[in-house]
Amino acid sequence: MSMSSTSDYTRQLQESCRLVAEKLGLPDSQYGLVFQSRSGRPQDPWLEPDILDFITELHERGGRSLVISPIGFLSDHMEVLFDLDDEAKRRCEELGIRMSRASTPGHHPQFVSMVRKLIQERLSGGDRECLGLYPPNHDVCPEDCCPAPPQRPAAAGRPGAADPGAAGGSAEAVRPAAVRPDSATGDTRS
Repeated sequence: MSMSSTSDYTRQLQESCRLVAEKLGLPDSQYGLVFQSRSGRPQDPWLEPDILDFITELHERGGRSLVISPIGFLSDHMEVLFDLDDEAKRRCEELGIRMSRASTPGHHPQFVSMVRKLIQERLSGGDRECLGLYPPNHDVCPEDCCPAPPQRPAAAGRPGAADPGAAGGSAEAVRPAAVRPDSATGDTRS
């Protein structure tokens, strides 16, 4: 959670979810941001709600169908495939929830075109387009952009203790997914 507490990460994901829901004509009560791929020690805090917990809560509220969109991922790699196509799908099947998963952009022509446009904007120095409620973000973080939260003291002999990104350490890696519960349930979770 360290990175998310000192940056716009969660705000940007929430805005991405809002934009998708707006395009689909969904009210706020019909979508929410949940997180997948919890990593690290079980006792360490993580962004919530976890997708598997959300699926269980949706079932308890009478939800019978769910659309999952891996909003923070560009391609269907192992985390998406395992966390959503295996674990989330299995939980839905156990609870009798019909689940569909939206595709990631991958190499879709519209996505490739957007990346090309972003590169052209940077090369030309022209105006930057953006979608949503927030202005375009910076390309290079200013020095005070995302200050690192205080680190725990290194424990002698713990692998990766001196360098959290080293093998055996734990670099921050929150994995988001947008979900859309069945509109017939009247689910008000946002």
